[in-house]
Amino acid sequence: MTLPLFYHPQANKGEQVNLDESNTKHAIQVLRMQPGDHLQLTNGAGLLWTGSITQTGKKQCMVTIEQEESIKRLTNRKVAIAISPVKNAGRFEWFLEKATELGVAEIFPVKCHRTVKEHFRMDRMNQICISAMLQSRQAWLPVLHNPATIEDFLNGPSCRAYRNRWIAHCEHYEKHNLSKIIQPNMPDSLLLIGPEGDFTTEEIFEATNDGFIAVSLGETRLRTETAGMVGAALMCLC
Repeated sequence: MTLPLFYHPQANKGEQVNLDESNTKHAIQVLRMQPGDHLQLTNGAGLLWTGSITQTGKKQCMVTIEQEESIKRLTNRKVAIAISPVKNAGRFEWFLEKATELGVAEIFPVKCHRTVKEHFRMDRMNQICISAMLQSRQAWLPVLHNPATIEDFLNGPSCRAYRNRWIAHCEHYEKHNLSKIIQPNMPDSLLLIGPEGDFTTEEIFEATNDGFIAVSLGETRLRTETAGMVGAALMCLC
């Protein structure tokens, strides 16, 4: 039997935890769970707890933690996507959902010269990732970073921590087909995706000077969020 899975930031075997209001409502009012029923919790960082409901109330669902398990990542390597936000928030949320389901470890929203996006609701975007993690029954939540300019991102330590760094662009320069260069035992990898309208020539030059290798995701020109999803699938499922 598959137990209901909820997000909870911290728990320890043998202790009691109280689900937050949203999870309590879902467990009690939607799933009709009662004392004695079992469920699972994850902190999104690889820990999975199994527990039983011991007490319920209108805004309370107490759970006693009975087991703790460490879960490995789905992918052989740590995969990161750095991607320009898009003007249509729904399209970017779709990308976040799919990237989470595929097992992407880090997501870097990068503001490029041609990025058209004024607001970035971190609370909502994080909730999209949590929901996708739970729906796909994973114990790893991608780290969603605050938006940064492409200059700050390229010069930052988080970017330089990845041994494989690729940039997907549409200019007619020499590029490698990403699907043909990914190998199962490759180290941690990062893919940089530009905005609608692509990177500027200066941005491509800066990235390749910083060690990024230019890659192609196929023969057709993809929307930003589609390119992000395709890249995530190639990197995570290899």
